[in-house]
Amino acid sequence: MHVERLHKWSVNVHQALGIQRNLATKVLQAKGFIDPHLIVGLDVAISNKREAVAAAVVLNYPDLKVVEIAIVKGKVDFPYIPGLLSFREVPLTLRACEQLRSTPDLVMVDGQGLAHPRRMGLASHLGLFLNLPTIGCAKSHLYGELQEPELEFGATGNIFGDAGEIIGAVVRTRAGVKPLFVSVGHKIDLSTCVHWVLECCRGYRLPEPTRLAHLASQEKF
Repeated sequence: MHVERLHKWSVNVHQALGIQRNLATKVLQAKGFIDPHLIVGLDVAISNKREAVAAAVVLNYPDLKVVEIAIVKGKVDFPYIPGLLSFREVPLTLRACEQLRSTPDLVMVDGQGLAHPRRMGLASHLGLFLNLPTIGCAKSHLYGELQEPELEFGATGNIFGDAGEIIGAVVRTRAGVKPLFVSVGHKIDLSTCVHWVLECCRGYRLPEPTRLAHLASQEKF
């Protein structure tokens, strides 16, 4: 799987903020039909000792059966700072992606995309490096005002930025269960993101690509 080389990773916080602001101008919200045959889920698990496991799990569609798994272990150097998690997690995740023999049509990331203070969450950062349609599908809320969805499966609400613009969606992926926070990563539009998150759910809160990537990063799959 090809990975772009956009910048170095050995940076301080001030440099990281500048990189985010610059890259945010390059993120595309592309409208149009996507018909993926292969979908990759990406996730990272990090211990208290900064030991990390990055997992990339490729599934076919519509069966959502595992085609390929890549796991990379290593240490993270960048400190834990909300809003700058990509500098902590992306380098190892990209190493896992580089091990994949297949090239997916769609990327699903356990993290934020445009629903981020600088519109450059983990999913957008990865999307630019991979140059593929990328969805941010986070388990927790980071930024923006939320519109709570109804309780049934498939219900959605909006995530609003400071100026009232829509920057993401709150999506109920299982009836009566806490929703997920979905936003554009790169080369995709929000309604398509929501469609594919729901399309990849199989009775769990998490869609299969990120659910299996989470299990793989925990070395439970």
